[in-house]
Amino acid sequence: MGNPPRYGGLDAFKVIAALLVVAIHTSPLTTYSPDGDFLLTRSLARVAVPFFFMVTGQFVLGEVLQGRRPFSALWGQVKKILLLYLVAVVLYLPVGLYAGHYQGLSPLSALRLLLFDGTFYHLWYFPACATGLLLVYLLGRVLRGRGLLAVTGLLYLIGLFGDSYYGLTAALPPLAAAYEAGFQVFSYTRNGLFMAPLFLLLGARLGSRPPAGRPAVNGLGLLLSLVLMTGEAFTLRHFALQRHDSMYLLLPVVMVFLYRLLLAWSPQAPAFCRPVSTWVYILHPAMIVVIRGAAEAVGLTAVLVDNSLVHYLAVCLLSFLAAAVIAWALARLRPPRPTRGRAWIQLDQDALAHNVSALRSLLPPGCQLMPAVKANAYGHGALPIARALAAQGISAFCVACLEEGIQLRKGGIRGEILILGYTPPSQVPLLRRYKLTQTAVDFSHAVQLSQAGKSLPVHLAVDTGMHRLGEPCHHLEEIVQIFTMKHLRVEGIFTHLCTADSPSPADRAYVQRQVQAFQQLLEELKNRGIPLPKVHLQASHGLLNYPDISGDYARVGIALYGLLSTQQDWNAAAPPLRPVLSLHARVAAVKSLPAGAGAGYGLAFVAQRPTQVAVLTIGYGDGLPRSLTGGEVLLGGRRAPIIGRICMDQTLVDVTALPAVQPGDEAILIGSAGQETITAYDLARQTDTITNEILSQLGTRLERILS
Repeated sequence: MGNPPRYGGLDAFKVIAALLVVAIHTSPLTTYSPDGDFLLTRSLARVAVPFFFMVTGQFVLGEVLQGRRPFSALWGQVKKILLLYLVAVVLYLPVGLYAGHYQGLSPLSALRLLLFDGTFYHLWYFPACATGLLLVYLLGRVLRGRGLLAVTGLLYLIGLFGDSYYGLTAALPPLAAAYEAGFQVFSYTRNGLFMAPLFLLLGARLGSRPPAGRPAVNGLGLLLSLVLMTGEAFTLRHFALQRHDSMYLLLPVVMVFLYRLLLAWSPQAPAFCRPVSTWVYILHPAMIVVIRGAAEAVGLTAVLVDNSLVHYLAVCLLSFLAAAVIAWALARLRPPRPTRGRAWIQLDQDALAHNVSALRSLLPPGCQLMPAVKANAYGHGALPIARALAAQGISAFCVACLEEGIQLRKGGIRGEILILGYTPPSQVPLLRRYKLTQTAVDFSHAVQLSQAGKSLPVHLAVDTGMHRLGEPCHHLEEIVQIFTMKHLRVEGIFTHLCTADSPSPADRAYVQRQVQAFQQLLEELKNRGIPLPKVHLQASHGLLNYPDISGDYARVGIALYGLLSTQQDWNAAAPPLRPVLSLHARVAAVKSLPAGAGAGYGLAFVAQRPTQVAVLTIGYGDGLPRSLTGGEVLLGGRRAPIIGRICMDQTLVDVTALPAVQPGDEAILIGSAGQETITAYDLARQTDTITNEILSQLGTRLERILS
């Protein structure tokens, strides 16, 4: 498995960004050089807030836009941001009341403060972040790639002319009037409508791909763009064009180079960087008030307040101390997150990507993968697998039934989702609601679907000799009628090759007859003047054994997960694939049995000698076959035999030869450890079945961990 990405550069810069935000609000160089302070606080420090937006975009928005995580994941983060905002609002309410910030506040003005400006001067970031996330998500529903980037860039430009370039806007009365109308809704354009979306999207895009460019090139780009942005800031100040100074034309360019450098920089940053930087941002205005009050009380105002640099350092010190205390207290209260608990499935994302690439290399021209993620993606977990596949550019999936399609849609999966099996016509409203494509399994089913009276996309199943689902290929008139049914849009036509996994001459000849029958049907449809929809007849074994058979889709299933149905199939095809799944459990207890003692249901195991028995936290309730005989597990890289009957929730293993085994140790039931490997083929052989069945029966209570 690949090493997890490290974000030490981002974590370290969070602390720097927090220090820069404090500088913006304390002006540390004013005592010594007003121009120097302007350079620091109104130019260089302006990278801080966009940086925080970009980090949020990378870790909250990126996978949602790619379809790897559902909207519910984004909404959960938005709720966390709003909860933190609520805490900050309550925290600063007494300060604001004492300072008179809310005197004469109308309900409309209060709403403006809450939604856009923030109830205290630095709190605008939280509603801006929440608004920006939702706005980019909604835009991403209709726009992609450069289009989405262009729209967020346009929003930024609109905000720019209400911020640093407002002097130009004010010179044009119609434009100035439009902005003034906007300023009745929000006080500044550095908000979630104009400033946040671009930086959130930049973070999502840059964080979803390897760091681009060499560090030296990015460093030079950052230096040059910072110099130019500084010149821009001083020029705007000279001509008094600024209404505010949070947004510069060159700021997005600076942030791209800076973020690339930080992504490529991977120091081992302390864990406290993330929570402490957030609390420094929230707390530092309160610390400003505390220091000013304390300085006045002890007569040190000239040192702690009037000297801007000392004041800045004191605010930083007190803010970091308070933030560290809060972060420590919250960490103590937070319960540990359960992971890799009693039993789990590990999914190798690198292996999945490798398999996608290998299978794509076999596709004929114009053909694309339509992965089968039915039966919970053959036990691997439909949602994590579909999200990982979507991130690799796959936009078409097939499932067995309506419920599986709905699960994918609720999980945020876009693109085409084809239901291969039967769906009752009464459920057409659900097909339409979730934008699913239904298979017309035969003529009578097509009639019933059309009679539902609602426009519906379908693929037509054709029976070329498997005699399962599908309208028989020689029923030309019925098939033509399906294409002309009023409420059906036939967007695909397919068949299934039932002997493509067999190397025998008779079975290979049968595949060729199926293909010929299907192609003959397609020719007859064309002769009838019917435009052909998407065509597909390949599945895993067909693609590996007959890669020249053309089509628009290949419905790969078991091969996608790095396996074939049997070891013999694998040996014959020798595909360049890697298993994606490994199965793990914990040792719950270790028991000592004297010779002659029995163990398990029916005392099916009887110790022939003093025996050490480990109890594993997995059983047939998790999908481990109860009929498994002669099975083994790996403990500490060594094999240990399964004994007795497999229970619903536990399995017994003889560990007499492994005296070091302790409760809590990890056991591997499918996978590798040291020089040993147990495969799904082993379990299939020992239970007289195929890998498809072994994997698809793995239970839902097993946690799926994608790494």
